[in-house]
Amino acid sequence: MPASPAIGGRESGVKDPRAARPGTASPASGRRRSAGQPAVAHLRRAKDWMDAHYGEPLDVERLAAVAGWSRSHFIRNFAAAYGETPKAYLTRRRIERAQDLLRSVNLTVTEVCLAVGFTSLGTFSRRFTELTGQTPSQYRAEHGAHAIPGCYLMMWTRPSTFG
Repeated sequence: MPASPAIGGRESGVKDPRAARPGTASPASGRRRSAGQPAVAHLRRAKDWMDAHYGEPLDVERLAAVAGWSRSHFIRNFAAAYGETPKAYLTRRRIERAQDLLRSVNLTVTEVCLAVGFTSLGTFSRRFTELTGQTPSQYRAEHGAHAIPGCYLMMWTRPSTFG
């Protein structure tokens, strides 16, 4: 599918770029946008910010401010460009990070839940199961690293009696 032309005749990888009209002010910054600035730059800024701050409580108003757009304009353009709402994207990224933690770190499911930004274990488990087809515990049992038995840990961590 060919890319849609952005404002100013430039090509953009966004499915449906809807940039602000040339010369309009950005609501969050008070700065005026140039005619050639594609919508994808604003969306990418918000998406990168979500990826960096996924563990924090995030709301759409904050993400829209990062993009420099109103809430409704941001949601509409994000969904058009990436095929999912900002909330769905953030949930998916949090679950992907939870999968990484469950495979590699010795944290409880509750600790993983809180580390990736969920505040409710029930919501985390439900979303995890919807996206992966397994509960977090089932996922860890199937994909997680095998734990080292305590007797080996004791053996390797106590002081040596050999000089």
